[in-house]
Amino acid sequence: MVMQSQAAESRRVKGFTLIEVLVVLSIIATLLTLVAPRYFEIVARSKETTLKHDLIGMRDAIDKYYSDTGNYPDALDDLVAKKYLRAIPEDPITGSDKTWVITPPDSTEVSGSVYDIHSGSPAIAQDGSNYADW
Repeated sequence: MVMQSQAAESRRVKGFTLIEVLVVLSIIATLLTLVAPRYFEIVARSKETTLKHDLIGMRDAIDKYYSDTGNYPDALDDLVAKKYLRAIPEDPITGSDKTWVITPPDSTEVSGSVYDIHSGSPAIAQDGSNYADW
């Protein structure tokens, strides 16, 4: 008889009650509501920082190409082919290296078609400006 009551008691003690599980889940849900918006803000900020650095690097490569050759590159691939860039970086906002918007030079006296570069994203940055205007 003693063995049966110990076995029944040990079976009952091994699990969590429904109330305990619901309390833990509600605590986790509350913490997620506090953390999730901040996480997505940090991810967006890191993408913007990456975009700024990529634009600086590519514009610097375009300027160096112009200084060395006297004309602008015909395509972004020319910067890679002549080792001004290791690879065309991915636009962190669009997630592709094919969405860059190329601005040609204003003057027809200069050959080449890549004078400046912008993001191809139509989205708006956290500061209210358009990514395409950076």
